[in-house]
Amino acid sequence: MMVDDLAANYAGVYGTRIGFGTRPALLMIDFCQGYFDPTCDLYSGVEDALASALRVRVAARAAGVPVILTNVVYHPTAIDGGRFFEKAAPLRHFLAGNPMGAWPEGLLPEADELVISKQYPSAFFGTSLASTLTALGVDSVLLTGLTTSGCIRASCVDAMSHGFRTAVISDACGDRHVAPHDANLFDMNAKYADVVREADAVAFLETLRR
Repeated sequence: MMVDDLAANYAGVYGTRIGFGTRPALLMIDFCQGYFDPTCDLYSGVEDALASALRVRVAARAAGVPVILTNVVYHPTAIDGGRFFEKAAPLRHFLAGNPMGAWPEGLLPEADELVISKQYPSAFFGTSLASTLTALGVDSVLLTGLTTSGCIRASCVDAMSHGFRTAVISDACGDRHVAPHDANLFDMNAKYADVVREADAVAFLETLRR
């Protein structure tokens, strides 16, 4: 029987909470300048998401949790862009050397933080991320970044598929419109990850310092 109310429709079917792992890593996905520059068609008004992610990063570093950043970088000819580059026109801003692909103000990788450059939505697809996390003994990931409906969702599904407990920090993710943001958070929480608030993630990270 179809139930019109969304929460009631899913209640008791999806949405099982799996909790945080014991050896997490923090992923900061695609916080690139284009999303913060009003002159760029990637601009999404996601300053609050970056501010939240930076606060989580402080807590993660204090707890000794690995921090891994991703960005999107294409060969100047876009030969490595494939169908994603063909389909999503704003990816032209991520050709190597374009200032829109730089880190935004307030975010620079620390010397002990790994940067993984990718060409497709998932942080795992075609990269060494899964192998790196496994070698580090990581059992779970905390996801922050841009955009919720794109690279966060793709990375979330792949993180779960690789066997990592996955938490998506809602405050620390952003999208160009609230509708896809909310819809994808709902769906990820239903099937692939626990969607949590910044305060919950920080509180968890603080327990790892004890």
